[in-house]
Amino acid sequence: MLLELSIKYWLTGDFWMSGTFLIRKPQLLQGVYAMGFNRPSKIQENALPMMLAEPPQNLIAQSQSGTGKTAAFVLAMLSRVEPAERYPQCLCLSPTYELALQTGKVIEQMGKFHPELKLAYAVRGNKLERGQKISEHIVIGTPGTVLDWCAKLKFIDPKKIKVFVLDEADVMIATQGHQDQSIRIQREKLGIMPHTWVFPCRMLPRNCQMLLFSATFEDSVWKFAQKVVPDPNIIKLKREEETLDTIKQYYVLCNNRDEKFQALCNLYGAITIAQAMIFCHTRKTASWLAAELSKEGHQVALLSGEMMVEQRAAVIERFREGKEKVLVTTNVCARGIDVEQVSVVINFDLPVDKDGNPDNETYLHRIGRTGRFGKRGLAVNMVDSKHSMNILNRIQEHFNKKIERLDTDDLDEIEKIAN
Repeated sequence: MLLELSIKYWLTGDFWMSGTFLIRKPQLLQGVYAMGFNRPSKIQENALPMMLAEPPQNLIAQSQSGTGKTAAFVLAMLSRVEPAERYPQCLCLSPTYELALQTGKVIEQMGKFHPELKLAYAVRGNKLERGQKISEHIVIGTPGTVLDWCAKLKFIDPKKIKVFVLDEADVMIATQGHQDQSIRIQREKLGIMPHTWVFPCRMLPRNCQMLLFSATFEDSVWKFAQKVVPDPNIIKLKREEETLDTIKQYYVLCNNRDEKFQALCNLYGAITIAQAMIFCHTRKTASWLAAELSKEGHQVALLSGEMMVEQRAAVIERFREGKEKVLVTTNVCARGIDVEQVSVVINFDLPVDKDGNPDNETYLHRIGRTGRFGKRGLAVNMVDSKHSMNILNRIQEHFNKKIERLDTDDLDEIEKIAN
């Protein structure tokens, strides 16, 4: 099989069979082809030679949404697994239940020609017997449950982990609780843990490959990540490169919530929208908006943080399958949820932090739900006060990207933005 695929490279110039990107497992290479990755994306082209190198190299990488970073670190994990060894060899932390499930789907797709590869989810609600050792090769989960499985319940022997992935690293590092947990899964030898984080046994082995990925990193997070990951290769984008150039960005001036809703209805009346995601600041606004859109005859799903994780997963799956065309959500869905048919993102409320300042990272992640993998996307921001106009102006300044005004009462103008 490897000979056949090598011949394919010789005939076609396939990047995946070149010396730089050589994938030595034929079943894994078949999975890459089946997913439609005929050539690597920019992040894959830069990161994979480091991740697939021998001996393994550590990596801190910044990559914006929709660029194939998940497939990159999944490929790295799958490349390191020895199926005959029936214990966890790769460990991936995700900030949310939904993102863990989504990464798991990528693992299943890429590894579908490798049926002996097994995957376990270390997420809340997945109950195992105390003292049990799991035999799955890859474990993906959220920090609290992963820490319990490693430390308290002893389901995983962390000394046997070959690859450790921290996905959406900025979220977990910047969030104090996740920061504590992710650090406690690092090596004691780093000598950077406050006494409250000291863990009674040595965790990951010295030769464990460590990969940190995220779409955005603030300077403080970069400094912290470099302390966590020894001797890393670093792939970092310039600030202006974070802007998603495949997405048209507009704003609509309104006076109140009802006018914002009317502007939204006008958009739907003028252009064809495959699927849309609408972000609200509060659960109350999200519930109201979902109800109003349902009255207008739209197929609407509602997602918010107080829902049980199983409920949230079911809502996202229905939306992914196209059973609902509109997903109204709070920030719980801003990161990492890939639905290919999302053509429009609406910021019904602009993202702000707890102090009322613009949350630029969340803005980037929200609008990154459209324009995936180089496709064209549309983002519309609702502005209903001087304060929200100020927030929008500061977002424009941060990304050095002008956001054009859109008059939703002018149907001809709306139709133009869809072309």
